[in-house]
Amino acid sequence: MTDMLLGIPAFTASHAGVDRMGAECRIDPSVSVMRFGQRSDVLCLADGVSIYAQTRLVLGDVVADPCVGIRIGARTIVNVGGYLSGEGGLEIGEDVLIGPHAKLLSAGHAIDGGDVVIARNRITRARIVVEDGAWIGAGAIVLEGVTIGRGAVVAAGALVRQDVPAGMVAAGMPARLIRSRRGEAWPEPEPEAAASWFQRVGAGLKSFFREGREVK
Repeated sequence: MTDMLLGIPAFTASHAGVDRMGAECRIDPSVSVMRFGQRSDVLCLADGVSIYAQTRLVLGDVVADPCVGIRIGARTIVNVGGYLSGEGGLEIGEDVLIGPHAKLLSAGHAIDGGDVVIARNRITRARIVVEDGAWIGAGAIVLEGVTIGRGAVVAAGALVRQDVPAGMVAAGMPARLIRSRRGEAWPEPEPEAAASWFQRVGAGLKSFFREGREVK
């Protein structure tokens, strides 16, 4: 059952495809889990997790790689239409907010080497980590191998290819750091952290444009 006025899922003690669920979890009946193969403790929710309507949890072949899995910490909220891929491993901390239609993609396809047809190439996998208290805005996309630090903010519609340090705000496509969170709880971040982030992004952009010129 769902509160039809507010769209809030009712409390549930179980849901198809979920291996372990804490107390007072809310999962909308429309939430789907894509998994096959026999393995336990792959999809685990802590106490008070809420997953709203039309969210898709993707594990794929749970025996293909030991890193496959989704773990969501206490009191985390996944809003409507989310897509959470645990194919490369997905660790979400406590008190995290994941906005409507956000996508966390821990797996993809190799684009270099192999077959011209991308679908025939090997699957790439790398764990995504979202630390406690972070906020991923509506429609944001987080790619494989990224860590979103404690209390960090990913703006709506951002495409995140690099780690976001704790307490920082990232926005854009591709995402870049735009500022740190303000307040006594968030002292100025270590300059090395922000500098190294910009250096990595800059190196990636240079490589991208260099490869583009070579293709021409």
